[in-house]
Amino acid sequence: MQETKRTPVGIALTGLILDLFRLHSRVLASGDRLVAPLGLTSARWQILGAINSADRPQPVAWLARDMGANRQNVQRIVNDLEKDGLVAFEPNPHHRRAQLILMTDKGKQTFDAAMRLQAPWINDLSDGLLVEDIETMRGVMSTLRGKLERNEDAEEQV
Repeated sequence: MQETKRTPVGIALTGLILDLFRLHSRVLASGDRLVAPLGLTSARWQILGAINSADRPQPVAWLARDMGANRQNVQRIVNDLEKDGLVAFEPNPHHRRAQLILMTDKGKQTFDAAMRLQAPWINDLSDGLLVEDIETMRGVMSTLRGKLERNEDAEEQV
């Protein structure tokens, strides 16, 4: 069987994806250190952010979908957040078993404190970068994400 060779763009994209994996690990570790004094991890902070940015209370499955995350992992973290008093469950009038997730006052205060820590961190991290370069990278990432999502949707329909 003949092996397919990568195109020059495929080679460049492979390098970028490997760099993104390494960057992702570094961002999570840095985020963990940043919010550890608040009793958070990057994963907990991300879920609080998803809850905060939602238009209305959502069930875990919707939060996971919006985050592009695994529902079981999000459920585990939401359960931990609930034990720590940062979120609460509310009955869902549309689905008996899929409770809605609400941020408590303690959760909102903790999230707001994390965002106050994030501002100087991100300003320092972005120092020397160009807005145009960041926007170009976001465009490339958005295009790739869209292609991957369409491929997933096509595979699910088979």
